[in-house]
Amino acid sequence: MVDIATRVWNHKWKIDPIVRSLIDTDFYKLLMCQSVLRNSPDTHVTFSLINRDTSVRLADLVDEGELREQLDHIRSLSLTRGESTWMRGNTFYGKRQMFSPGFMEWFENLRLPPYHLEVRDGQYELTFEGPWPEVMLWEIPALAVLMELRSRAVLHDMKRFELQVLYARAMTKLWEKVEHLQQVPGLRIADFGTRRRHSFLWQDWCVQAMREGLGEGFVGTSNCLIAKNRDLEAIGTNAHELPMVHAALADTDDELRQAPYKVLADWHEEHSGNLRIILPDTFGSENFLRNAPDWLAGWTGIRVDSGDPVEGGERAIRWWQERGEDPTEKMVIFSDGLDAGKIVALHRHFAGRCRPSFGWGTLLTNDFRGLTAGDRLAPFSLVCKAVSAEGRPCVKLSDNPEKATGPVDEIARYKRVFGVGEQEAMEVEV
Repeated sequence: MVDIATRVWNHKWKIDPIVRSLIDTDFYKLLMCQSVLRNSPDTHVTFSLINRDTSVRLADLVDEGELREQLDHIRSLSLTRGESTWMRGNTFYGKRQMFSPGFMEWFENLRLPPYHLEVRDGQYELTFEGPWPEVMLWEIPALAVLMELRSRAVLHDMKRFELQVLYARAMTKLWEKVEHLQQVPGLRIADFGTRRRHSFLWQDWCVQAMREGLGEGFVGTSNCLIAKNRDLEAIGTNAHELPMVHAALADTDDELRQAPYKVLADWHEEHSGNLRIILPDTFGSENFLRNAPDWLAGWTGIRVDSGDPVEGGERAIRWWQERGEDPTEKMVIFSDGLDAGKIVALHRHFAGRCRPSFGWGTLLTNDFRGLTAGDRLAPFSLVCKAVSAEGRPCVKLSDNPEKATGPVDEIARYKRVFGVGEQEAMEVEV
């Protein structure tokens, strides 16, 4: 097992690049990238960094030269032979050759495109512009780099024994969560913590701890590199990005209204089984489900990623019942702001009524709260979103208005088109 504290100490001599592989990313990104390359290869999209917690002044913490060094290193990466073999030959979700030869040939020749970086009012303005299949692959590594550089900045002046004690306490904290989860019968939980992890080495340690502590209850990780290295299932389906970009390209209100369903119709043609998971909250879950075509009710499950999770799960169950489906055979995947206590409570509430599952993110791979003076390692909400497509603004409404993104006038228009009324604002949990 890696001595993380010693490796962190050695970061002062700049070993260990933060992102060491193009597959150090979430599995859903690669699935979506294949779909985008086939359907919209020339669509010009812009992604931008968004720090929802402006009290964390990243540009004051993270050295710009170090950030550029790490981003430039990512641009030098290409798929290795072993990584290509894993993607071409592995079985994902019970399917061999998940990735087509055409996609693999494109990916094997890919180098990530240039980035644009500025500093404004203590924050980094980091943007990526270009063909959608290329720039979309910047999202996860860019977030991982910034989160780990922030961790390294805080840890930089700690001495060897301080670091040893810090990581011993963090390991104990996580293991106590694992012990809490061991009491949950029939638990299904995966690591979703790549984008806001404390570090790559720490995420890898957390995954190993979950695997040993939870056994079959731990179903895999969203991180492709860790899945490959640890012989685990790579977990992930689709994300808000697809409907956001396709909606931005709509010419009329009616096309806008139909965009989320068109995206899933395309997905339906390509994937089956557990890859058919509905993510309904991009433009408001209630309206999405109310107007959804009947064939979507036959999909395997629904992911609840914003708003009140109990309300989201209950809404899904009612929707299936109204359409003659048996909710006990359906998956409800909770993935927003989870920690061990919430996971236990949600499982207890829904067990036997559906198949509750959990994608555990930031508070699995980055819970150092209370372990440093001034809580300087506490996680915060940093995202990288599609902000425009072919010059048109991208919008996300969410089930929590605090997570909405896009220009104010466009948000108002989307709310009108999608019939989204008053929403309850909730604190954004990492």
